[in-house]
Amino acid sequence: MRLVWAGVVAVGVSAGVMAAQAAGWWPNLVLIVGCLVVGGAGWLLVRRPAGRHAVLGVVAVAAICQLPGLLSAPITSTDAYRYVWDGRVQLSGSSPYSQVPLADELAPLRDPVLFPGLSPADRSGVTGPPRVPRDPASVAALSEDDPRTKINRPRVPTIYPPVAQAYFTTVALLTPWSAGTLGLQVAAAALAVALTVLLAKELQRAGRDPRWALLWGWSPIVVLEAANAAHVDVLAALFVIAGVVLASRRRPALAGLLLGAAAATKLLPLLLLPAFTAVRRRELRTPLVAVGTFIASYLPHLLAAGTLVIGFLPGYLTQEGFSDGSSRSAILALALPPEARQLVSGLLAVALAVLALRRHGREPIAVTCCWLYGAALLLATPTYPWYGLPLIALAVLAGRFEWLAVPLAAYLAYAGFGHGTRQGLIYLAAAVIVVSVLTIRHRSIAPGRFDERIAARQH
Repeated sequence: MRLVWAGVVAVGVSAGVMAAQAAGWWPNLVLIVGCLVVGGAGWLLVRRPAGRHAVLGVVAVAAICQLPGLLSAPITSTDAYRYVWDGRVQLSGSSPYSQVPLADELAPLRDPVLFPGLSPADRSGVTGPPRVPRDPASVAALSEDDPRTKINRPRVPTIYPPVAQAYFTTVALLTPWSAGTLGLQVAAAALAVALTVLLAKELQRAGRDPRWALLWGWSPIVVLEAANAAHVDVLAALFVIAGVVLASRRRPALAGLLLGAAAATKLLPLLLLPAFTAVRRRELRTPLVAVGTFIASYLPHLLAAGTLVIGFLPGYLTQEGFSDGSSRSAILALALPPEARQLVSGLLAVALAVLALRRHGREPIAVTCCWLYGAALLLATPTYPWYGLPLIALAVLAGRFEWLAVPLAAYLAYAGFGHGTRQGLIYLAAAVIVVSVLTIRHRSIAPGRFDERIAARQH
């Protein structure tokens, strides 16, 4: 009965978040309260010893929690429309790296769902292979949306890597055009539930309560970004967690394959390479396989599209401020100018990588991946909250729940509360939470004892 009520609360909160966003305003307070309520309901469940049906109960409610997200079109972003288009283009025999959505050469692929203001018979005036400029002003002009289509940045090629493209194509093959983004939403919801299963099973195998998986499976953030927005980051999170699990079981080659697949889904998992590298033991199979898998995934597209295979990535990095540091590292921006921010960010990134290399074997790999990924997000301070989906899963697997503050901070920034100084303050608050909990843990538990206990349970 307690499980049923917790599920009702989770679904109610998720539905409330969806309704509030559909009404046209960003429910920051609702999201925060929703996370607290769902977490509180889950904690009532976790307090008692896990029964034999604990995993089944958590997974069942996780599946139910995804349902509200399927009831409306994507709310938090329009990325899913690009996913649909990329899959459709590949099924037609063309490459999303060498053609842009508005290209008249692809006019037969248009439909009223993706192109409400542009029929297959209309001409957009856009032809030929894409050319992405380098200066920020031109990139911004080229990246503007077009009211004739729901696809974002319709004048530039895709940014998504090959494994993501394979995923889009598979879903497009099974989804009728009239369904729009629904096929991707259902697929993302299924992936979120599958990751809940993996987390619960792995926690159980490690001797921990499997019901902690509810922090992923019942999270309103996961509902919004999986079943509703259908972000491909859910697939990347699944690959990352599977890779971490296999690495903990001494399966370096398979772990590398999955890490490479995660990077070829969304580039950010490349940041985790140092956590999988054992320099002292000269165990480099995992990073070598990961890099090899990543490169190999691009080869078919390289043959088809040539140098255009990099897509809009250079333009995206320029637009998002990574090239000049103008809108990145918001915490550092509170005290440093852009040029200094870039230098300090680079030094901190190198320091984090070196620390991850040194920590290899001294703590569970899930813990290393969690703080490495979380610290990278605190350093870069992206305003896209779905980037934090792998971090939520890693925090659950590692038992480092303080890192959940980081994706929540990204939501507050993305919702309009934080750009510039406010963005830095929001992320700084998340960093303070993380550091405070880490300090308390270090003082309350003998150094190394906690991680050694977890490592012993995992092997």
